[in-house]
Amino acid sequence: MLCQTLRLSREVLPFGMPRPTRPPVGLHLAQVAKIVSRTFDDALAEAGGSLPVWLILITLKSRQLANQRQLAAAVGIQGATLTHHLNAMEATGVLTRRRDPDNRRVHLVELTPAGDALFMRLRQTAVTFDEQLRAGMSEREVTQLHRMLGKLHDNVTAT
Repeated sequence: MLCQTLRLSREVLPFGMPRPTRPPVGLHLAQVAKIVSRTFDDALAEAGGSLPVWLILITLKSRQLANQRQLAAAVGIQGATLTHHLNAMEATGVLTRRRDPDNRRVHLVELTPAGDALFMRLRQTAVTFDEQLRAGMSEREVTQLHRMLGKLHDNVTAT
């Protein structure tokens, strides 16, 4: 009887709920995402950047954005937070901002040669990090992972 009770106590949680055989998908994903995010942040910092800086640089390099408002929308950073990052990047000579001659309320943002160099360093860091994440995975598995992550996204954003 005691042996049966001990066995059941490992299989059943309080209130008679069965013990899960594995962690819930959302919890596991959140834990892995947190570790991946921290590790990527550390790699970017070691290369002289940060995630917000990388997002700003890659957006400026990959799109022809005319102004700071468009940049904020593309990067997904609120205006005041973006301004903070742009101020720091401008102070270190990574980018320049100037008023649009056609609309004085708009700031035009452009990378400097130092910004291009920082972009290249952080790009190499991002590529190396992505290779590390993909280690041991086939292209088919990577494609499947993207598809599954897309489904998870859709499951929580569908209305």
